[in-house]
Amino acid sequence: MKLPVPFVQLPLRYDAGVLAAEIAALGEGVWRDHPQKFPGNSMLPLLAAGGDPTNESFVGTMAPTPELRRCPYLMQAMASFGAVLGRTRLMRLAGQAEVTAHVDEGYYWVERVRIHVPIVTQPTVRFVCGGETVNMAAGECWIFDTWREHNVFNDASEQRIHLVADSVGGADFWSLVERGRPHAAALPGWSPRLVAPSPEPVELECERYNVPLVMTPWELQVHVQGLTAELVEPQAPDVPQLRMACARLFRAWRGLWARFGDSGEGGAEYRQALQRFMDELPEGAMRKQLRNGSLWLQAVTSAALKPALRADHGQG
Repeated sequence: MKLPVPFVQLPLRYDAGVLAAEIAALGEGVWRDHPQKFPGNSMLPLLAAGGDPTNESFVGTMAPTPELRRCPYLMQAMASFGAVLGRTRLMRLAGQAEVTAHVDEGYYWVERVRIHVPIVTQPTVRFVCGGETVNMAAGECWIFDTWREHNVFNDASEQRIHLVADSVGGADFWSLVERGRPHAAALPGWSPRLVAPSPEPVELECERYNVPLVMTPWELQVHVQGLTAELVEPQAPDVPQLRMACARLFRAWRGLWARFGDSGEGGAEYRQALQRFMDELPEGAMRKQLRNGSLWLQAVTSAALKPALRADHGQG
């Protein structure tokens, strides 16, 4: 999700020692390789589709995994965000390892903020986003702009473990963000509130509806136009042809939506509209860059075209 600044510290803090002890008690066997097999990166699912730690899907009801159920203070920390929570993990970075520089351009992250709570870390761990660098201290709570290029360096010998939660937020969460501290701002008297361990059980508000069967024409238009507004060269000679192809797609999609909506019918017609759009794009479309360094067509495909029609459309 785009933010006005690279990093915002939220006005919350946690007892990192208690969180670390809960995680250590789970043992090593619950940790899994990073899905992309990045060297030195591993993860432990906390909220997953159906509560199944082996399920990496973005689709369906997110629920606590058995491992999260064993960590009551970790659940309290997550509940304190005041957010509807999506897929959530512990992310571990070995000593002398890094998170490769990248941009989160997929559909799931377009409207989801990524919340970080450092649990095990060192002062030398560097989180870089949009050219700015911060050290997120143990027990703090941060969000950052995932649309800017970002990466993490752990040049220490010890591992780093963060709680990483994806969320669309909610009224209480965005009120919390308004009281946050931009990373470069010195706010007199600003101090985060300690969320202390409590014996009271909590229940988490989790996503149930996250990826549409068919994207509405209005959402499709918002995503595509938003990305097109990020073009590095908006006045290039072939951009009018690109914009016209987009306009034709929006018109076609509105007509199809009026006929089929997300009823499960019309899959062939929706797919034909997407293919016509690709065929009408100018030859140079695949080389067009966005201001964050991404390629326009790659970003549009990931954030809008692929999720515009889910793969299981028409399968009941």
